[in-house]
Amino acid sequence: MPARYPSVDPSVDPSDGPADGPAVGPLHGVRVVELAGIGPGPFAAMMLADMGADVIRVDRTADVHPERFGTPHPDVLNRGRRSIGVDLKADGARQLVLDLVRDSDVLLEGFRPGVTERLGLGPADCHEVNPRLVYGRMTGWGQDGPNAGYAGHDLTYLAPTGILHAIGRADERPVPPLNLIGDFGGGGMMLAFGVVCALFDVRAGGAGQVVDAAIVDGATLLSTALHGLRGLGMWRNERGANLLDGGAPFYDTYECADGRFVAVGALEPRFYAELVTRTGLRPPSGDGQGRFDPDSWAVDRAAWAELFRSRTRDEWATLLEHGDACVAPVLDWDEAPEHPHLAARGVFVSHAGAVQPAPAPRFSRTPGAIRRPPPHPGEHTDEILADLGLSPAAIAGLRENRTVA
Repeated sequence: MPARYPSVDPSVDPSDGPADGPAVGPLHGVRVVELAGIGPGPFAAMMLADMGADVIRVDRTADVHPERFGTPHPDVLNRGRRSIGVDLKADGARQLVLDLVRDSDVLLEGFRPGVTERLGLGPADCHEVNPRLVYGRMTGWGQDGPNAGYAGHDLTYLAPTGILHAIGRADERPVPPLNLIGDFGGGGMMLAFGVVCALFDVRAGGAGQVVDAAIVDGATLLSTALHGLRGLGMWRNERGANLLDGGAPFYDTYECADGRFVAVGALEPRFYAELVTRTGLRPPSGDGQGRFDPDSWAVDRAAWAELFRSRTRDEWATLLEHGDACVAPVLDWDEAPEHPHLAARGVFVSHAGAVQPAPAPRFSRTPGAIRRPPPHPGEHTDEILADLGLSPAAIAGLRENRTVA
């Protein structure tokens, strides 16, 4: 198993420790209310929780199953928070959420535009009780524009941006790039960044504000460097015909003798020279600038493909990985946590019985940590209501009228 993530005191097992873990992150003292959703919104909430924020997730009462409380929940994307089960359409639910918002710093929601307004929980409603609140909104299309009211998913948000067009092999259809570019990179990560920026402004004396995080905005921003290459005349519109999209034979993946793969990323001349020297191959284009001529790529690719088929993936990794040839084995999900470098850095961590990515990035003084396992919906309802000052009788009344579960 990989080494324990270094921000956690190795003498403390975080899966058995107190609710507040042994490390205090840079967002310690920040309280977040998360209206439950899927994908990018929960990812943003997870990032904030990893960095020390106290995140309360408002889950649907229909998803509450008390018999599961205290058992492991498999969705590690929801780690680090407490959960309260609330029927947002029930009498008293609006006031309950506003009571949570009153003493919080952030609210996160990922509904279609206008939904929280209809629930009486829109930005104006929340800012009325807490003018310093950062109100984070996560959607695919954004809060305005012709498509704002329509549904979509990562793939359909990427399609209009030009990004999906660029991913895939030459003369083949575009390939779905999982949902990492849209949902998580352009969506959740941008939302978390926006929230922290707005918090910084509030701490400097500014008023609360709305963060409108849209996947189409964030994913397009991720492609800025490619737009720069296009402006320099260094990126063609054709798919699979460029340096970074599998067009160049020295930036691609190759099958090995055992049917597994290595990744080659020897872009710079000195790295390519080391690749040539350590493999012993003399590609048809030579080892100089001729390799950048697209007319040479087909014959060079054939030569590299033949070479990499001569050994197994792990044999190539042993020969080339430790050096500047820019070659690495392509590992599957099960293998990745065992990679020596990832294990040494604690890139994966085992927490509450689940192997998962560790908090990132690292901090020298205020490290992040996983402080709680993923909750079952509604697992902390009584605890959160008690924190609001409600008596056992008042809590029982809310449960009786089905406002909470």
